[in-house]
Amino acid sequence: MTAEPRLALGVRRSILGQPWHWRGAPADNLDASFSPDDLVTRLLLTRGCPRDALDAHRAPTIRGFMPDPSIFRDMDKAASRLADAVQAREPVTVFGDYDVDGATSAALLIRLLRQLGLLPAYYIPDRLMEGYGPSGEALVRIANSGTRLIVTVDCGAQAFEALDTARAAGADVVVVDHHKCAAQLPAAYALVNPNRLDEEEGAAHGHLAAVGVAFLLGAALLRELRRRGWFAARPEPKLIELLDLVALGTVADVAQLRGLNRAFVAQGLKVMAARRNIGLAALAEAARLTRAPLCHDLGFALGPRINAGGRVGKSDLGVRLLTTEDADEARQIAEELDRLNEERRAIEAEVQEAAEAACRVCANAMIHVAAGEGWHPGVIGIVAGRLKERFNRPAIVIGVDETGIGKGSGRSVPGVDLGAAILAAKDEGLLIAGGGHAMAAGLTVAADRIDALKAFLHDRLAEGVNAATASRALQLDAALAPRGVAPSLVEALELAGPYGMGWAAPRVAAGLVRVVKCDVVGNGHVRAILSGDDGASLKAVAFRSAETELGQALLAAPKDRKLWVAGRPKLDDWGSRPAAELHLDDAAWCD
Repeated sequence: MTAEPRLALGVRRSILGQPWHWRGAPADNLDASFSPDDLVTRLLLTRGCPRDALDAHRAPTIRGFMPDPSIFRDMDKAASRLADAVQAREPVTVFGDYDVDGATSAALLIRLLRQLGLLPAYYIPDRLMEGYGPSGEALVRIANSGTRLIVTVDCGAQAFEALDTARAAGADVVVVDHHKCAAQLPAAYALVNPNRLDEEEGAAHGHLAAVGVAFLLGAALLRELRRRGWFAARPEPKLIELLDLVALGTVADVAQLRGLNRAFVAQGLKVMAARRNIGLAALAEAARLTRAPLCHDLGFALGPRINAGGRVGKSDLGVRLLTTEDADEARQIAEELDRLNEERRAIEAEVQEAAEAACRVCANAMIHVAAGEGWHPGVIGIVAGRLKERFNRPAIVIGVDETGIGKGSGRSVPGVDLGAAILAAKDEGLLIAGGGHAMAAGLTVAADRIDALKAFLHDRLAEGVNAATASRALQLDAALAPRGVAPSLVEALELAGPYGMGWAAPRVAAGLVRVVKCDVVGNGHVRAILSGDDGASLKAVAFRSAETELGQALLAAPKDRKLWVAGRPKLDDWGSRPAAELHLDDAAWCD
């Protein structure tokens, strides 16, 4: 039986209206005396690490978590076909998606095949003109150019008509994907996807991003070539050196950081720190990232810039950047992506304002579906994520074009499988196209079917959303005095990382504190200086919260009223010496 959650610090209803619970055993006074080893053990155990696997999870390695690639259906068939192409110097085209997972998946296979002596081409569809995934027209055009082997990455699991057309044109298509599959599979030469419904042992790795599946295919390919004696007279590529791409795609696609994914990211960050990939090094420079990258840098600094190419620029900029060996070209592309990212932010702000206004009309809906004419399809996924955070409900944002066709993107909350619901809506005839995974999905819908889609999703997901939101509580790992929010604490907490989806970043409560100074900075962020009973002061930031209950409470807080604040300790390394600050998730009055 699951243990009953324990109330933390007596907080039954915070400023944001939620109880606070201890994630594990109550952990307070860490600032007085704590051992990093004990702290890491506690963090690992409360995130589901088995006690007998603590050592493996303290420093996750590829060797410790890597499965035999052959456990996945069609993996050996795909590897053999690619090995044939390598030995015959056959033309190969990698067909990718326009987001970070698609770009990194394509770049990984392109760089690996180059090291094996091929000169693979690539094709990234234009988001606005072609939409998601392979079309029959594009695949036939590739086949007619002389390519008989096409590898789709991060797409293809639902491309039934396109793959039928490609087969008729004489092309072998290997699909490398991670999105939800239907019971019937498209006519691929091989389809490698841990989320195939007929997967057995490989289904345990359904949380992999497409770039993780591509890495496993790369390992299977090298093993097959090794078996054939291909490396007897030539060097074998070091697949491990491509883990920087795997880490970036995994984090940017918000894949769950458990098991193999934690090893991918932990080891990939080490590879990325060496800056061997010229394109990634240029991108880090454009993002003003001078230190070794951390996990959150992949999701908030590097990933959005690569995504900007597919969202509001040229869809192939990400792959070009990640595969170039020309430093000047890398710098030019990185600067262009940085500029496009700023443009994307401006477009996103406009769509977000309109979508939030639409959602407020029915703020208590089980799932928020916001649609608008002319909304840029390149930002709807980001806005859906913002709505999900704002309302704590699954959210779908749909941009309707001048022909009455809507392109939508959705984001879900833990425990609610949005991808499966979208596939069910497609089977019901409500969608022109659709697919995804548990936490994210995409769709194409006629404008006059949006209301029917809303009703269908409400009926299907209401019970799950109710259960997910009813159990909503802020999970705390520790409580400490303000003086305890120090660089040494942040460094100790990082030892149990990397953190991300499915492996929650540590959250601590600090208090009791009074608000000494508070103001709004940047794009609606609330910055506060807090003073504790221990005589220490603490800097805290609540991002995008100026108009929320939390932000308003901090801005209006009486200077003599005490409260607990809860959030994630982070290093502020902008000054001459690193200092710690708290990124706030919530707060609670002490009376």
